Amino acid sequence: MTSDNLNKWLTLGANLAVFVGIVLVIVELQQNREMIRAQTRSEISAGITVLLSDVANNPQLASLVRRADDGEPLTPDEEKQYGHRSAALFRYFENVHYQYRQGMYDEAEYLAHREAWRQFFQNSKTAVKNWCDFREIVSAELAAEIDGLIDENPCLER
Repeated sequence: MTSDNLNKWLTLGANLAVFVGIVLVIVELQQNREMIRAQTRSEISAGITVLLSDVANNPQLASLVRRADDGEPLTPDEEKQYGHRSAALFRYFENVHYQYRQGMYDEAEYLAHREAWRQFFQNSKTAVKNWCDFREIVSAELAAEIDGLIDENPCLER
């Protein structure tokens, strides 16, 4: 075997090793993407669980949320508390929407969230007002998405 043939075989072996290395990197990147998607899903679920548990574990907050959603009068402090809770929900919506747009949330799961948002606005007499006060500080994409869920957009009248 001549040195030229040896160099060709060594070059071929090196090229195959590089190719196998690239394939392994691609596989690892795909696994990391799936792991990040799972972590994103878990963090979003934990976020809404905290918001829901706050109401479930706090009778005063449960009463406040019920009264606000029913359109009953609230004290200024209660309005502030409900407004902050609404802001937390809207930031949660924004995170879900952003993660979906980045491909970290699948279509079926996102549509389920979207339906829950629609029901939230439909079933709360105060949430829409709070949304109108808050909508200017979220992404334009989310604002358009939420506005489309509200039957009559009262934010345009403001």
